[in-house]
Amino acid sequence: MVPAEAEAEILAELRRLRARVPQLTGSLAASADGLVLAQDTAAAEAEAVAALTAAALGVAQRLSDCTGQGDFRELLVRGEHGYVATYAAGDAAVLTLIAEPRANVGRLHLEGRRSSLRISELVDGILGRRGPSVPD
Repeated sequence: MVPAEAEAEILAELRRLRARVPQLTGSLAASADGLVLAQDTAAAEAEAVAALTAAALGVAQRLSDCTGQGDFRELLVRGEHGYVATYAAGDAAVLTLIAEPRANVGRLHLEGRRSSLRISELVDGILGRRGPSVPD
């Protein structure tokens, strides 16, 4: 979906994100329909995570609409062994982060929102459109 140069820029953003949030165990940017754009994770299941993210995104969007909360912005799942956080990255992409249970959730959100905005700029720029900005 994205050229190699853009993939490299997205990957660089994912690596900067990991440097800012050391409790991250993985991150990936995916298209809204579940295709991996770039990943910074040791997990061999990046494609499965991207597909599940797309499915969760659809449910989260419907839930947000149904409850009158507006457009989807983010989703946080807390499991026994840590967190999975997903952030809208414009209309065409999402950012998914996997973090240890000791992660500071406030910091995770702060940095995830910043990176999702940067990824949105990259992806929307490639697609030749401007997506909505992600609010603080």
